Amino acid sequence: MAEDSELEKTEPASPRRLEQAREEGDVPRSRELATCTVLLAAGAGLWFTGDGLVRQINRMLTSGMAFDRAQVFDFNLLLMRIAGDLVDVLIVFAPLAALLMLVALASPLLIGGWLFSGKALQPNFGRLNPLNGLGNMVSARAGVELIKAIAKAILVGTVSWMVVSSQMESMLGLVVEPLKAGSAHLASLLLTGFITIVCSLVVIALIDGPYQIWHYANKLKMTREELRQEAKESDGDPQIKAKMRQMQREMARRRMMTEIPTADVVVTNPTHYAVALKYADGKMRAPTVVAKGMDEMAAKIREIAAENNVPLLEAPPLARALYKHTELGDEIPEGLYTAVAEVLAYVFQLRAYKTNGGNRPDVPGDIDVPPQLDPLNPAAQAPGANGLMQ
Repeated sequence: MAEDSELEKTEPASPRRLEQAREEGDVPRSRELATCTVLLAAGAGLWFTGDGLVRQINRMLTSGMAFDRAQVFDFNLLLMRIAGDLVDVLIVFAPLAALLMLVALASPLLIGGWLFSGKALQPNFGRLNPLNGLGNMVSARAGVELIKAIAKAILVGTVSWMVVSSQMESMLGLVVEPLKAGSAHLASLLLTGFITIVCSLVVIALIDGPYQIWHYANKLKMTREELRQEAKESDGDPQIKAKMRQMQREMARRRMMTEIPTADVVVTNPTHYAVALKYADGKMRAPTVVAKGMDEMAAKIREIAAENNVPLLEAPPLARALYKHTELGDEIPEGLYTAVAEVLAYVFQLRAYKTNGGNRPDVPGDIDVPPQLDPLNPAAQAPGANGLMQ
């Protein structure tokens, strides 16, 4: 039973599965919704521009029936006349055609959004398999499409019968109306019936849209085994990840070693910890940690610092606090500002002494560090102790 549950598609599709389906051109689509929006746009366009269209078509028909003698006996003039009339027809219907094209392009945004996929255009000979065709004919989706077609026919037929029944007297009265008034009345009746019938399709579209979204999500559901396999593929092999982390640590260590010669001072424990600090007045808000390490790494930092004449200062509590509460590239905590300022003051005085001579500055004695920042101080272990002292 447990194995069966593992193979049942009960889990929603993962983002990766959805992205793969989209790359293959598989997105939810509702043909009923797209058709309905285009027909509604056509009805609305005819409603607002119908009078102008009728007048322009009437004008073109009137002018199209008149020919002068030169056009009748000159084929080239007649051809130019016909071409001009065709251009006039295209200009008249251009606004309505542009509206329908715009709506047709925008309708995919309602469900699924725009999609450009080359994979959907690639030939798939599996679609030519008659067995697959027979399977599709008896599938649940085919049954739904059949029910939808029957419902559409019943709905459109019922609405059409109601429209014709309600307008029967007006339609019979057209035979006694003058030609011009009757034509306008007939166009109004046809347009009203068209819009009414199209509005009935909104019911089908409102049902089909959510159904297509549900069907798409249900089709892409995954088993728990598929989810685990995908997670494994996404995360990668644990050994490879460990190797990558090791390489990243090595790269970070090499970058750190290149920063040590630029440091202003290296604070030591003296042997267990070493933290290199750098401060550029006017460019940095506070001194920054450019390198840190313990034991063998601390010894390497001290070695590189000595080779590059970077001052070394023994201040065990400060070295421990800096190592504990900072990372590479971090500014020092506010609670250590005073202690680090004392160290930097000594370094700058030492630098001035080496340049200009004079009295050699005294090496700072015990540098005070707030108890809650020293890892060896019991106050740092107390519940609620804030090591960063904002």
